[in-house]
Amino acid sequence: MANAAGSPRRIFRHTQEPVAADVSLIASEFLAGFQLVEKIDRPAVSIFGSARIGEQSATYEQARETARAFAEAGFAVVTGGGPGVMAAANRGCKEAGGLSVGFNIALPHEQGMNPWCDLSLTFDHFHVRKVMFVKAAEGFVNFPGGFGTQDELWEALTLRQTGKIGDFPIVLFDSDYWGEMLEWVRDEMLDDGLITPEDFAGMLVCDEPAQAVELVVSRYQTRVAEGSA
Repeated sequence: MANAAGSPRRIFRHTQEPVAADVSLIASEFLAGFQLVEKIDRPAVSIFGSARIGEQSATYEQARETARAFAEAGFAVVTGGGPGVMAAANRGCKEAGGLSVGFNIALPHEQGMNPWCDLSLTFDHFHVRKVMFVKAAEGFVNFPGGFGTQDELWEALTLRQTGKIGDFPIVLFDSDYWGEMLEWVRDEMLDDGLITPEDFAGMLVCDEPAQAVELVVSRYQTRVAEGSA
């Protein structure tokens, strides 16, 4: 399916190709993604973070431990399937006997699939891939990362704010890393009335793997009890 990012560039260009041909490329990826999500036989969490984190870093080990704890709690772990935090999370889940899932993306220069995935799929289109992260999961855990990690975070915050997803926990792991961003959101967005106090409170900050698991699993259990999961 993936073709080194060629087809997304084609879709953004003005070409003589029929519109239906471009739409069919996207539709085929949605179908493949939905079919893979159907194979996830348990609740899942999507874990995000930088591809550039090395194995010797504290963040790598924290992501690995967090994913291991999710697997022990009966959750599948979904990542972007690449290196760094993604590999750490898939690895921790796999080591604990959990179901480890990778939704990779075809890029020109980096990110092959890590070896720790039980189920995997490589996408050409970012927007299709992003839908699968939400569709598969009962919550997000965001470790330190760059533009891609931020993109997933703000997408989830917008979906929840607009009611497109329900009581969906969005966890920010590492208070030191996220602290300055949260101060800016509070001092600029919240104080200026651009978001609500509920929007701000929906960003859940933690520094311990067990706490990240509790924040996601407890919300899921509540929704199950209410019949809304």
